[in-house]
Amino acid sequence: MVKFIHCADLHLDSPFRARQNMPRNILEDLMESTYKSVTRMIDFAIEKNVDFILIVGDVFDNQNRTLKSEVFLKNQFKRLEEKGIFVFMSHGNHDPLSSGFNTSWPQNVNVFLDEVETFELTSSSKEQVFIHGFSYYMDDSYENKLDYFPKSSRNQDIHIGMLHGTYSKSNYAEKRYTEFTLESLNEKLYNYWALGHIHKRHEISDLPPVVYPGNMQGRHKNESGEKGFIFVEGNEVELKRTFVPTQEITFVEYEVDTSTVNKQELYTMLNEFKNSIRDEGSQIVKLTVQVKGEDELNQADYLEIMDLLKEDETDVETFIWIDEIDIRYAHNESIALLRDIRQTSGGDESLFKEALNSIYMDPKVNRFLEPMDSIDKESLIRLGEERLKMLMRK
Repeated sequence: MVKFIHCADLHLDSPFRARQNMPRNILEDLMESTYKSVTRMIDFAIEKNVDFILIVGDVFDNQNRTLKSEVFLKNQFKRLEEKGIFVFMSHGNHDPLSSGFNTSWPQNVNVFLDEVETFELTSSSKEQVFIHGFSYYMDDSYENKLDYFPKSSRNQDIHIGMLHGTYSKSNYAEKRYTEFTLESLNEKLYNYWALGHIHKRHEISDLPPVVYPGNMQGRHKNESGEKGFIFVEGNEVELKRTFVPTQEITFVEYEVDTSTVNKQELYTMLNEFKNSIRDEGSQIVKLTVQVKGEDELNQADYLEIMDLLKEDETDVETFIWIDEIDIRYAHNESIALLRDIRQTSGGDESLFKEALNSIYMDPKVNRFLEPMDSIDKESLIRLGEERLKMLMRK
């Protein structure tokens, strides 16, 4: 049985985006989070005694690359070398070969060049594994190099393709580098396609597995939820996949309901909410508060509540940083709904008559009704609005 890890888009030293100024302790945690996620992956690889790790592009952020990130990764690779674990790494659009990578990696690390090439190894359980891939030379590679990937002969060997690129049916990528179709991958008859570039975890195909693992640490609210890598084990017949989370900090969205805008009560409620999710780890939160009452919170009270919620997080080990609060008032939504109903019912005579016909056609009630042509349409609509308002307040 072969065992390996598939990860991509580490983006070491990548900047983080948050809307508000953060205290020093949280900023430091953010800057270290990508390193901690990689360390967790290396720990897992050693614990499970995997045969190799695939890193499919964008290991670094070229514009923010530091000596620290290179030294860190080299030391992590040395840990793997001591355990006989290989690394196969390609460069993507954020860390192309043309940017001058000349790091001397340990002997267990294999880096793809800008032309398609193949590495071969024998797993600890004696399977022959062939790994095919290439690195970007420039940061804007739209060239499709799939034609240069060799086709598998469908023997008992395991063939893996590494591709940093954009699935043709994907809606996630703005820049569609190295675009490909599922059909073009299937033509190669590989056992597994290890993808990179899209930061959202996504399995395009089950047979054979064609997988985006997503990135290993979210960097802003659009990279929300759990982040990590794919642990793969099996043989040429079946390769089972398990997602393993590694994120140090999670970007999340929550929604809470309340019937009060009293600032003391609202602060207490939100503070209790923060503490109720703290066991799930450090989080940067976008919070939607649905207010069911008639009153609204003034801007000064809103700012005071936000300041207090943030002050509570300046010196804690596991933080819940509320980066954004969106307060929505039910009565505003009700007004908009009533306006839409009035415009529809008042402007479409056929719709109004259709609604009445369903009542007048009922023999049990029509004998109690006045003639349809004598009904005051405006009064009926106004009565309906009042009834709807009462229902919305419940």
